[in-house]
Amino acid sequence: MSPLALFAVLILLSGAGYYFGKRRAFALDGGPAATVKLHSRPTYHGALVALWCGIPAFFVFAAWLACETQIITHLVVSGLPEALRGLPADRINLVVNDIRNIVAGNVVAATVDPAMQAAADHYRSLKATSHAALAVISLCVGIAALLLVRSRIVPALRARNQVESILTLVLIACSTIAIFTTIGIVLSVLYESILFFRVVPVTEFLFGLNWSPQMAIRADQVGASGAFGAVPVFVGTALISAIAMFVAVPIGLMSAIYLSEYAGKRLRAVAKPLIEVLAGIPTVVYGFFAALTVAPHIRGFGQWLGLDVASESALAAGLVMGVMIIPFVSSLSDDFINAVPQSLRDGAYSLGATQSETIRQVIIPAALPGIIGGVLLAVSRAIGETMIVVMAAGLSANLTANPLQAVTTVTVQIVTLLVGDQEFDSPKTLAAFALGLVLFVITLCLNIIALYVVRKYREQYE
Repeated sequence: MSPLALFAVLILLSGAGYYFGKRRAFALDGGPAATVKLHSRPTYHGALVALWCGIPAFFVFAAWLACETQIITHLVVSGLPEALRGLPADRINLVVNDIRNIVAGNVVAATVDPAMQAAADHYRSLKATSHAALAVISLCVGIAALLLVRSRIVPALRARNQVESILTLVLIACSTIAIFTTIGIVLSVLYESILFFRVVPVTEFLFGLNWSPQMAIRADQVGASGAFGAVPVFVGTALISAIAMFVAVPIGLMSAIYLSEYAGKRLRAVAKPLIEVLAGIPTVVYGFFAALTVAPHIRGFGQWLGLDVASESALAAGLVMGVMIIPFVSSLSDDFINAVPQSLRDGAYSLGATQSETIRQVIIPAALPGIIGGVLLAVSRAIGETMIVVMAAGLSANLTANPLQAVTTVTVQIVTLLVGDQEFDSPKTLAAFALGLVLFVITLCLNIIALYVVRKYREQYE
């Protein structure tokens, strides 16, 4: 049985556990005239049986699949001929990849070495045996738990308390996984960044003015010593993000004010979803639009004015990125404006203020902390954008504040440095992790500032 089919069977088994547990509880409940009443509703008894039936079985399922590949690979390698088993570790990995390709059918059988074909057959046999054993063990665990918990259903069973306790533990486990995943990502990036800073000084990376991370294979080649001054990359990121925010913040804020204060219900019901459709467009589509439509128009208009405009410019990327972020700013601002108590509006109107005066002097100041927090979150979104910059702004790390010239950003350089077959022991590749660490710190600071502003000033109007 394949893992996907087994997963579906375990879900059905959990559903059956819910049905049998609930049916058992109904059988114990004698109705309104009964002298013995259930402590919990029958649905909780069914949920208890379903949880005890599903959770252990799914745990076995996940743990088995997590260890299956490593164990099968070890058994296959130990069964290889002595000539292949004695190869270095990196060559053994290549052999294992070839075996997996043979198993997957990606290699023509006529060109396969007999020893490799035998190893592939062994791998396929072990995998089939593993899947069969997994199916038997998982189903046995699930059925045993179903029968055991169902037999323990009595009127005094605190099923609701147990279900809530189990769900609380599941939520805690999910939160813990999310936290440890974040910690693992940070530690992995930090470790690789430390390896990079052992080769390139931190001061050179943070304050250097030349970014050319092209390391040569031999010392006599051109570019044997790369330049890792990241200031041009940071400046390009800030320039494109600033242009995007100059577009997104005014348009997004004004559209939020109009939709929340001036527009009627029918217009709001149509306009708000249309604006939010922009957030669902893939960024690669925005990139095509910027490269094929916006950039040529900017270049043509600049030439008409006598300006020197590059074919790929920060202005084109920033304008399109700002359009992409408009629904983000608009939606957040609209939510915070609608959260302003109606009593503040009524108080302003009772003092003789007009609608525009009420918006400028009462509503916007009251919603300003939330609006600022939303703008800072939108800045984080702009800093992390990649596809639009790749297609519209280029890859050149130019230290310039001219929006008509080509620039690059941190995320684009990370993608560029990690594309293709790379060795993770060279400064060129490790530089991507250093850039990622700086980007993480910047976005984290922006998010912290946004939360601080919202929490500090929101209390004044509550």
